[in-house]
Amino acid sequence: MGFLAFGINHKTAAVDLRERVAFAPEQLADALQRLRDETMTQEVAILSTCNRTEIYCSQDHPDAERLLNWFAGFHGLTLEELRGCSYLHSDAGAVTHMMRVAAGLDSMVLGEPQILGQMKDAWQSARTAGTLGPYLDRLFQSTFNTAKQVRTDTAIGENPVSVAFAAVSLSRQIFSDLKRSTALLIGAGETIALVARHLFEQGVGRIIVANRTLERAELLSEPLGGQAILLNQIPDFLAQCDIVISSTASPLPILGKGAVERALKQRRHKPMFMVDIAVPRDIEPEVGGLADVYLYTVDDLHEVIEDNLRSRQDAAEAAERLIDLGTQEFMQRLRALAAVDVLRRYRVKAEAMRDQELAKAQARLDRGADASVVMAEMARALTNKLLHDPSVQLKQMSAEGRAEALALAQELFALDDVTTTQGES
Repeated sequence: MGFLAFGINHKTAAVDLRERVAFAPEQLADALQRLRDETMTQEVAILSTCNRTEIYCSQDHPDAERLLNWFAGFHGLTLEELRGCSYLHSDAGAVTHMMRVAAGLDSMVLGEPQILGQMKDAWQSARTAGTLGPYLDRLFQSTFNTAKQVRTDTAIGENPVSVAFAAVSLSRQIFSDLKRSTALLIGAGETIALVARHLFEQGVGRIIVANRTLERAELLSEPLGGQAILLNQIPDFLAQCDIVISSTASPLPILGKGAVERALKQRRHKPMFMVDIAVPRDIEPEVGGLADVYLYTVDDLHEVIEDNLRSRQDAAEAAERLIDLGTQEFMQRLRALAAVDVLRRYRVKAEAMRDQELAKAQARLDRGADASVVMAEMARALTNKLLHDPSVQLKQMSAEGRAEALALAQELFALDDVTTTQGES
Protein backbone atom coordinates (compact mmCIF):
# COMPACT_ATOMS: atom_id res chain seq x y z
CA MET A 1 0.00 0.00 0.00
CA GLY A 2 1.44 3.38 -1.02
CA PHE A 3 0.67 6.86 0.33
CA LEU A 4 0.41 10.19 -1.47
CA ALA A 5 0.17 13.71 -0.01
CA PHE A 6 -0.67 16.37 -2.58
CA GLY A 7 -1.51 20.02 -2.04
CA ILE A 8 -1.18 23.79 -2.32
CA ASN A 9 -0.24 26.05 0.59
CA HIS A 10 0.73 29.60 1.55
CA LYS A 11 4.31 28.98 0.42
CA THR A 12 3.40 27.90 -3.11
CA ALA A 13 0.30 29.94 -3.99
CA ALA A 14 -1.15 33.38 -3.27
CA VAL A 15 -4.45 33.79 -1.47
CA ASP A 16 -6.47 34.38 -4.65
CA LEU A 17 -5.49 30.94 -5.96
CA ARG A 18 -5.84 29.23 -2.57
CA GLU A 19 -9.41 30.44 -2.27
CA ARG A 20 -10.19 28.92 -5.68
CA VAL A 21 -9.14 25.46 -4.50
CA ALA A 22 -10.63 25.57 -1.00
CA PHE A 23 -13.30 22.97 -0.22
CA ALA A 24 -16.36 24.42 1.52
CA PRO A 25 -17.53 22.32 4.50
CA GLU A 26 -20.84 21.51 2.83
CA GLN A 27 -19.16 20.09 -0.30
CA LEU A 28 -16.47 18.07 1.47
CA ALA A 29 -18.34 14.75 1.81
CA ASP A 30 -19.34 14.74 -1.86
CA ALA A 31 -15.81 15.72 -2.93
CA LEU A 32 -14.28 12.90 -0.87
CA GLN A 33 -16.55 10.27 -2.37
CA ARG A 34 -16.06 11.57 -5.91
CA LEU A 35 -12.29 11.66 -5.43
CA ARG A 36 -12.26 8.07 -4.18
CA ASP A 37 -14.50 6.75 -6.96
CA GLU A 38 -13.18 8.77 -9.90
CA THR A 39 -9.48 8.15 -9.16
CA MET A 40 -9.91 4.53 -8.01
CA THR A 41 -8.34 5.44 -4.67
CA GLN A 42 -9.04 3.09 -1.77
CA GLU A 43 -8.72 5.65 1.03
CA VAL A 44 -8.71 9.45 0.93
CA ALA A 45 -8.94 12.50 3.21
CA ILE A 46 -8.96 16.24 2.46
CA LEU A 47 -7.53 19.01 4.65
CA SER A 48 -8.77 22.48 3.65
CA THR A 49 -7.81 25.58 5.67
CA CYS A 50 -7.14 29.23 4.90
CA ASN A 51 -3.47 28.43 4.31
CA ARG A 52 -3.60 25.05 2.58
CA THR A 53 -5.65 22.51 0.68
CA GLU A 54 -4.18 19.00 0.79
CA ILE A 55 -5.25 15.51 -0.22
CA TYR A 56 -3.97 12.42 1.60
CA CYS A 57 -4.62 9.03 0.07
CA SER A 58 -3.50 5.41 0.03
CA GLN A 59 -3.45 3.31 -3.14
CA ASP A 60 -2.18 -0.12 -4.10
CA HIS A 61 -0.48 1.46 -7.11
CA PRO A 62 -0.11 5.22 -6.44
CA ASP A 63 -1.16 7.25 -9.48
CA ALA A 64 -0.21 10.89 -8.96
CA GLU A 65 -1.24 11.94 -12.47
CA ARG A 66 -4.82 10.73 -11.98
CA LEU A 67 -4.95 12.69 -8.71
CA LEU A 68 -3.67 15.88 -10.37
CA ASN A 69 -6.18 15.60 -13.20
CA TRP A 70 -9.08 15.15 -10.78
CA PHE A 71 -8.06 18.12 -8.63
CA ALA A 72 -7.58 20.39 -11.65
CA GLY A 73 -10.94 19.35 -13.10
CA PHE A 74 -12.84 19.75 -9.84
CA HIS A 75 -11.59 23.31 -9.31
CA GLY A 76 -11.43 24.43 -12.94
CA LEU A 77 -7.65 24.77 -13.13
CA THR A 78 -5.33 23.84 -15.96
CA LEU A 79 -2.66 21.24 -15.28
CA GLU A 80 -0.02 23.89 -15.97
CA GLU A 81 -1.48 26.16 -13.27
CA LEU A 82 -1.63 23.27 -10.84
CA ARG A 83 1.88 21.97 -11.45
CA GLY A 84 3.29 25.45 -10.96
CA CYS A 85 1.95 25.88 -7.43
CA SER A 86 1.53 22.38 -5.97
CA TYR A 87 3.66 19.74 -4.30
CA LEU A 88 3.49 15.97 -4.12
CA HIS A 89 5.00 13.59 -1.55
CA SER A 90 4.88 9.80 -1.67
CA ASP A 91 5.26 6.98 0.87
CA ALA A 92 7.71 7.95 3.66
CA GLY A 93 7.79 11.51 2.27
CA ALA A 94 4.00 11.71 2.57
CA VAL A 95 4.15 10.43 6.16
CA THR A 96 6.79 13.01 7.11
CA HIS A 97 4.81 15.80 5.44
CA MET A 98 1.61 14.96 7.31
CA MET A 99 3.46 14.84 10.62
CA ARG A 100 5.17 18.19 9.92
CA VAL A 101 1.82 19.77 9.03
CA ALA A 102 0.11 18.43 12.17
CA ALA A 103 2.98 19.61 14.39
CA GLY A 104 2.80 23.11 12.94
CA LEU A 105 6.22 22.94 11.28
CA ASP A 106 4.77 23.75 7.86
CA SER A 107 2.48 26.54 9.07
CA MET A 108 2.76 30.24 8.39
CA VAL A 109 3.29 30.65 12.13
CA LEU A 110 5.81 28.00 13.14
CA GLY A 111 4.31 25.67 15.72
CA GLU A 112 0.80 27.15 15.64
CA PRO A 113 -1.57 24.77 17.46
CA GLN A 114 -4.80 25.15 15.46
CA ILE A 115 -3.61 22.98 12.58
CA LEU A 116 -3.68 19.81 14.70
CA GLY A 117 -7.38 20.33 15.39
CA GLN A 118 -7.97 21.01 11.69
CA MET A 119 -6.13 17.79 10.85
CA LYS A 120 -8.39 15.91 13.26
CA ASP A 121 -11.40 17.49 11.54
CA ALA A 122 -10.10 16.19 8.19
CA TRP A 123 -9.79 12.71 9.69
CA GLN A 124 -13.33 12.88 11.08
CA SER A 125 -14.76 14.15 7.79
CA ALA A 126 -13.18 11.25 5.89
CA ARG A 127 -14.42 8.82 8.51
CA THR A 128 -17.97 10.20 8.26
CA ALA A 129 -17.88 10.13 4.45
CA GLY A 130 -16.70 6.50 4.49
CA THR A 131 -13.40 7.22 2.70
CA LEU A 132 -10.95 6.68 5.56
CA GLY A 133 -9.96 3.00 5.61
CA PRO A 134 -7.52 1.12 7.89
CA TYR A 135 -4.20 2.21 6.35
CA LEU A 136 -4.96 5.93 6.24
CA ASP A 137 -6.51 5.71 9.70
CA ARG A 138 -3.26 4.23 11.06
CA LEU A 139 -1.32 7.05 9.41
CA PHE A 140 -3.57 9.71 10.97
CA GLN A 141 -3.27 8.12 14.42
CA SER A 142 0.53 8.01 14.15
CA THR A 143 0.47 11.61 12.95
CA PHE A 144 -1.60 12.71 15.95
CA ASN A 145 0.67 10.86 18.37
CA THR A 146 3.84 12.38 16.89
CA ALA A 147 2.36 15.89 16.87
CA LYS A 148 1.36 15.47 20.52
CA GLN A 149 4.90 14.34 21.37
CA VAL A 150 6.30 17.43 19.64
CA ARG A 151 4.02 19.63 21.76
CA THR A 152 4.98 17.80 24.94
CA ASP A 153 8.73 17.38 24.43
CA THR A 154 9.69 20.67 22.75
CA ALA A 155 9.10 24.37 23.43
CA ILE A 156 7.56 24.97 20.02
CA GLY A 157 4.15 25.78 21.45
CA GLU A 158 5.11 27.79 24.52
CA ASN A 159 4.60 31.30 23.12
CA PRO A 160 1.09 32.35 22.03
CA VAL A 161 1.93 32.86 18.36
CA SER A 162 -0.66 32.17 15.66
CA VAL A 163 -2.41 33.95 12.83
CA ALA A 164 -4.87 35.15 15.46
CA PHE A 165 -2.08 36.49 17.67
CA ALA A 166 -0.38 38.13 14.69
CA ALA A 167 -3.64 39.91 13.81
CA VAL A 168 -3.98 41.26 17.35
CA SER A 169 -0.31 42.32 17.37
CA LEU A 170 -0.91 44.34 14.20
CA SER A 171 -3.96 45.99 15.72
CA ARG A 172 -1.80 47.22 18.61
CA GLN A 173 0.49 48.92 16.10
CA ILE A 174 -2.47 50.88 14.70
CA PHE A 175 -4.21 51.55 18.05
CA SER A 176 -1.67 51.81 20.84
CA ASP A 177 -4.40 51.90 23.50
CA LEU A 178 -6.79 49.02 22.84
CA LYS A 179 -8.83 49.96 25.92
CA ARG A 180 -10.41 52.75 23.89
CA SER A 181 -11.10 50.53 20.85
CA THR A 182 -14.10 48.47 19.75
CA ALA A 183 -13.46 45.22 17.88
CA LEU A 184 -15.92 43.53 15.52
CA LEU A 185 -15.19 39.84 15.05
CA ILE A 186 -16.97 38.17 12.13
CA GLY A 187 -17.42 34.42 12.55
CA ALA A 188 -17.36 32.22 15.63
CA GLY A 189 -14.89 29.48 14.72
CA GLU A 190 -11.65 28.49 16.42
CA THR A 191 -9.54 31.25 14.88
CA ILE A 192 -11.99 34.00 15.85
CA ALA A 193 -12.23 32.48 19.34
CA LEU A 194 -8.44 32.85 19.65
CA VAL A 195 -8.60 36.42 18.35
CA ALA A 196 -11.29 37.23 20.92
CA ARG A 197 -9.24 35.74 23.74
CA HIS A 198 -6.10 37.63 22.71
CA LEU A 199 -8.01 40.92 22.41
CA PHE A 200 -9.63 40.36 25.79
CA GLU A 201 -6.24 39.66 27.38
CA GLN A 202 -4.86 42.82 25.78
CA GLY A 203 -7.69 44.79 27.40
CA VAL A 204 -9.69 45.81 24.32
CA GLY A 205 -12.52 48.13 25.26
CA ARG A 206 -15.42 46.30 23.61
CA ILE A 207 -15.96 43.12 21.61
CA ILE A 208 -18.82 42.53 19.15
CA VAL A 209 -19.18 39.07 17.59
CA ALA A 210 -21.19 38.70 14.38
CA ASN A 211 -22.18 35.26 13.18
CA ARG A 212 -24.72 33.49 10.97
CA THR A 213 -26.34 32.01 14.10
CA LEU A 214 -26.81 34.19 17.16
CA GLU A 215 -26.37 31.28 19.56
CA ARG A 216 -22.77 30.64 18.46
CA ALA A 217 -21.98 34.36 18.67
CA GLU A 218 -23.38 34.53 22.20
CA LEU A 219 -21.41 31.46 23.26
CA LEU A 220 -18.20 33.23 22.27
CA SER A 221 -18.99 36.80 23.32
CA GLU A 222 -20.73 36.40 26.70
CA PRO A 223 -17.73 35.04 28.70
CA LEU A 224 -15.75 38.06 27.47
CA GLY A 225 -18.46 40.59 28.28
CA GLY A 226 -19.08 41.19 24.59
CA GLN A 227 -22.13 41.59 22.39
CA ALA A 228 -23.53 39.12 19.86
CA ILE A 229 -25.17 40.13 16.58
CA LEU A 230 -26.23 38.47 13.32
CA LEU A 231 -24.32 38.95 10.08
CA ASN A 232 -27.09 41.05 8.57
CA GLN A 233 -26.73 43.52 11.48
CA ILE A 234 -23.10 44.35 10.67
CA PRO A 235 -23.96 47.58 8.73
CA ASP A 236 -25.75 48.90 11.83
CA PHE A 237 -22.67 48.44 14.04
CA LEU A 238 -19.76 48.89 11.63
CA ALA A 239 -19.31 52.62 12.24
CA GLN A 240 -18.71 51.90 15.95
CA CYS A 241 -15.85 49.55 15.23
CA ASP A 242 -12.15 50.44 15.13
CA ILE A 243 -10.96 46.86 14.54
CA VAL A 244 -12.61 44.33 12.20
CA ILE A 245 -11.26 40.79 12.04
CA SER A 246 -13.10 38.22 9.93
CA SER A 247 -12.79 34.46 9.50
CA THR A 248 -15.82 32.58 8.19
CA ALA A 249 -16.42 29.77 5.71
CA SER A 250 -18.64 31.93 3.50
CA PRO A 251 -18.09 31.35 -0.24
CA LEU A 252 -18.88 35.04 -0.95
CA PRO A 253 -17.63 38.29 0.64
CA ILE A 254 -19.55 39.41 3.73
CA LEU A 255 -18.28 42.97 3.88
CA GLY A 256 -18.35 45.13 0.74
CA LYS A 257 -16.80 48.44 -0.23
CA GLY A 258 -20.10 50.34 -0.06
CA ALA A 259 -20.85 49.33 3.55
CA VAL A 260 -17.35 50.36 4.65
CA GLU A 261 -17.60 53.73 2.84
CA ARG A 262 -20.84 54.51 4.66
CA ALA A 263 -19.28 53.54 8.00
CA LEU A 264 -16.24 55.77 7.37
CA LYS A 265 -18.50 58.77 6.73
CA GLN A 266 -20.29 58.15 10.03
CA ARG A 267 -16.90 57.83 11.76
CA ARG A 268 -15.75 61.14 10.20
CA HIS A 269 -12.93 59.12 8.61
CA LYS A 270 -11.48 57.89 11.86
CA PRO A 271 -9.14 54.98 10.81
CA MET A 272 -10.38 51.40 10.68
CA PHE A 273 -8.08 48.38 10.96
CA MET A 274 -9.24 45.23 9.18
CA VAL A 275 -7.80 41.73 8.93
CA ASP A 276 -9.38 39.20 6.58
CA ILE A 277 -8.17 35.74 7.68
CA ALA A 278 -10.74 33.85 5.61
CA VAL A 279 -10.15 31.90 2.40
CA PRO A 280 -12.20 32.63 0.29
CA ARG A 281 -11.97 36.24 1.49
CA ASP A 282 -14.74 37.76 3.63
CA ILE A 283 -13.87 41.39 2.83
CA GLU A 284 -13.89 42.66 -0.75
CA PRO A 285 -10.30 43.48 -1.82
CA GLU A 286 -11.48 46.91 -3.05
CA VAL A 287 -11.98 47.93 0.60
CA GLY A 288 -8.19 48.11 0.89
CA GLY A 289 -8.17 51.02 -1.56
CA LEU A 290 -10.26 53.25 0.72
CA ALA A 291 -8.56 56.05 2.60
CA ASP A 292 -8.44 55.54 6.37
CA VAL A 293 -8.73 51.74 6.04
CA TYR A 294 -5.83 49.43 6.86
CA LEU A 295 -6.78 46.08 5.31
CA TYR A 296 -4.59 43.00 5.74
CA THR A 297 -5.07 39.45 4.47
CA VAL A 298 -3.41 36.32 5.84
CA ASP A 299 -0.57 36.84 3.37
CA ASP A 300 0.12 40.28 4.84
CA LEU A 301 0.81 38.85 8.29
CA HIS A 302 4.22 37.50 7.23
CA GLU A 303 6.28 40.30 8.82
CA VAL A 304 4.73 39.84 12.26
CA ILE A 305 5.04 36.10 11.90
CA GLU A 306 8.73 36.24 10.89
CA ASP A 307 9.61 37.68 14.30
CA ASN A 308 7.92 34.70 15.92
CA LEU A 309 9.67 32.21 13.65
CA ARG A 310 13.10 33.15 14.94
CA SER A 311 12.12 32.39 18.53
CA ARG A 312 11.07 28.87 17.62
CA GLN A 313 13.90 27.61 15.42
CA ASP A 314 15.71 25.64 18.15
CA ALA A 315 12.46 23.93 19.14
CA ALA A 316 11.74 23.22 15.48
CA GLU A 317 15.04 21.38 15.07
CA ALA A 318 14.17 19.11 18.00
CA ALA A 319 10.68 18.64 16.54
CA GLU A 320 12.12 17.60 13.17
CA ARG A 321 14.11 14.85 14.90
CA LEU A 322 10.95 13.56 16.58
CA ILE A 323 9.15 13.56 13.25
CA ASP A 324 11.98 11.65 11.57
CA LEU A 325 11.69 9.06 14.33
CA GLY A 326 7.90 8.99 14.00
CA THR A 327 8.17 8.41 10.25
CA GLN A 328 10.65 5.56 10.71
CA GLU A 329 8.48 3.86 13.33
CA PHE A 330 5.34 4.14 11.20
CA MET A 331 7.04 2.78 8.08
CA GLN A 332 8.44 -0.13 10.13
CA ARG A 333 4.97 -0.94 11.43
CA LEU A 334 3.57 -0.69 7.91
CA ARG A 335 6.18 -3.11 6.58
CA ALA A 336 5.43 -5.45 9.49
CA LEU A 337 1.73 -5.35 8.54
CA ALA A 338 2.68 -6.37 4.99
CA ALA A 339 4.60 -9.32 6.40
CA VAL A 340 1.61 -10.31 8.54
CA ASP A 341 -0.57 -10.45 5.42
CA VAL A 342 1.95 -12.66 3.57
CA LEU A 343 2.31 -14.94 6.59
CA ARG A 344 -1.45 -15.24 6.93
CA ARG A 345 -1.84 -16.27 3.30
CA TYR A 346 1.04 -18.76 3.58
CA ARG A 347 -0.46 -20.22 6.74
CA VAL A 348 -3.81 -20.73 4.98
CA LYS A 349 -1.99 -22.51 2.15
CA ALA A 350 0.05 -24.68 4.56
CA GLU A 351 -3.01 -25.60 6.62
CA ALA A 352 -4.84 -26.69 3.45
CA MET A 353 -1.90 -29.01 2.63
CA ARG A 354 -1.92 -30.34 6.19
CA ASP A 355 -5.63 -31.07 6.14
CA GLN A 356 -5.33 -32.82 2.79
CA GLU A 357 -2.51 -35.11 3.96
CA LEU A 358 -4.21 -35.71 7.30
CA ALA A 359 -7.39 -36.83 5.53
CA LYS A 360 -5.36 -39.25 3.38
CA ALA A 361 -3.59 -40.64 6.43
CA GLN A 362 -6.86 -41.05 8.33
CA ALA A 363 -8.37 -42.93 5.40
CA ARG A 364 -5.41 -45.33 5.31
CA LEU A 365 -5.63 -45.90 9.07
CA ASP A 366 -9.34 -46.64 8.72
CA ARG A 367 -8.42 -49.33 6.19
CA GLY A 368 -6.09 -50.94 8.75
CA ALA A 369 -2.70 -49.71 7.52
CA ASP A 370 0.24 -49.72 9.94
CA ALA A 371 0.14 -46.47 11.95
CA SER A 372 3.92 -45.94 12.03
CA VAL A 373 4.15 -46.32 8.25
CA VAL A 374 1.20 -44.00 7.69
CA MET A 375 2.71 -41.32 9.96
CA ALA A 376 6.10 -41.51 8.26
CA GLU A 377 4.57 -41.24 4.78
CA MET A 378 2.31 -38.37 5.86
CA ALA A 379 5.31 -36.46 7.29
CA ARG A 380 7.32 -37.04 4.11
CA ALA A 381 4.44 -36.01 1.81
CA LEU A 382 3.67 -32.88 3.82
CA THR A 383 7.34 -31.87 3.88
CA ASN A 384 7.59 -32.31 0.10
CA LYS A 385 4.48 -30.23 -0.50
CA LEU A 386 5.65 -27.42 1.80
CA LEU A 387 9.04 -27.31 0.09
CA HIS A 388 7.89 -27.72 -3.50
CA ASP A 389 6.91 -24.14 -4.39
CA PRO A 390 9.85 -22.45 -2.56
CA SER A 391 12.24 -24.92 -4.22
CA VAL A 392 10.89 -24.23 -7.71
CA GLN A 393 11.03 -20.47 -7.16
CA LEU A 394 14.58 -20.53 -5.73
CA LYS A 395 15.86 -22.61 -8.65
CA GLN A 396 14.25 -20.20 -11.10
CA MET A 397 15.72 -17.13 -9.37
CA SER A 398 19.15 -18.78 -9.20
CA ALA A 399 18.99 -19.55 -12.92
CA GLU A 400 18.19 -15.87 -13.53
CA GLY A 401 21.32 -14.85 -11.60
CA ARG A 402 19.42 -13.32 -8.67
CA ALA A 403 22.02 -14.07 -6.03
CA GLU A 404 20.36 -11.70 -3.55
CA ALA A 405 17.29 -13.98 -3.51
CA LEU A 406 19.43 -16.96 -2.39
CA ALA A 407 21.00 -14.86 0.36
CA LEU A 408 17.54 -13.73 1.45
CA ALA A 409 16.31 -17.33 1.52
CA GLN A 410 19.32 -18.28 3.67
CA GLU A 411 18.27 -15.58 6.15
CA LEU A 412 14.53 -16.27 5.85
CA PHE A 413 14.88 -19.98 6.66
CA ALA A 414 17.59 -19.33 9.32
CA LEU A 415 20.07 -21.67 7.60
CA ASP A 416 23.29 -20.00 8.77
CA ASP A 417 23.80 -22.52 11.59
CA VAL A 418 22.47 -25.54 9.69
CA THR A 419 25.02 -27.97 8.26
CA THR A 420 24.17 -30.29 5.37
CA THR A 421 25.18 -33.94 5.55
CA GLN A 422 25.00 -36.31 2.66
CA GLY A 423 24.62 -40.10 3.02
CA GLU A 424 26.63 -42.62 1.04
CA SER A 425 25.17 -43.59 -2.31
